[in-house]
Amino acid sequence: MVMWIILGIVAVLVIWAVAIYNGLIRLKNRVDEAWSDIDVQLKRRYDLIPNLVNTVKGYAQHEKEVFEKVTEARTRAMAAQSAGDKAQAENMLSQTLKSLFAVAEAYPDLKANQNFLELQGELADTEDKIQASRRFYNGNVRDFNIKIQVFPNNIFAGMLNFTAREFFEAEGEAKEAVKVEF
Repeated sequence: MVMWIILGIVAVLVIWAVAIYNGLIRLKNRVDEAWSDIDVQLKRRYDLIPNLVNTVKGYAQHEKEVFEKVTEARTRAMAAQSAGDKAQAENMLSQTLKSLFAVAEAYPDLKANQNFLELQGELADTEDKIQASRRFYNGNVRDFNIKIQVFPNNIFAGMLNFTAREFFEAEGEAKEAVKVEF
């Protein structure tokens, strides 16, 4: 009789460990999938930027400094690896893109150019998709971090080297609302 009780306890513990492990793996994979979604949208944005810069260059050839800053920010963003580094680089890229659009405001012919308008629309659509992907990623990171930090999961997660993930957060100027003046 004692043997059956011991076997029952061992079976319950094994089932419990398997359930925790599977839950951790499921959430880890969701976080990885969400990060992949962000990567896809960022790649789309990186591909649009050179076309946008070249279009603006045709009208504003003497704005060389702005083009160099956009190109440099794009390169840094593409090279960033961790979520924190990527978020910081993306925030800098967003700021330089704002300066590029500010330059475009000074050129009425450029603002009316169909190619520029299409690229601007594509970039705006991509920015919206990036924001949605960030929210999806951060939600999954939140769920994963909670799962590995609550007791008794934290003991099991620690033994299996599950570590908390970084959120993809906006910093400083990127958190401020965009000011529109007429």
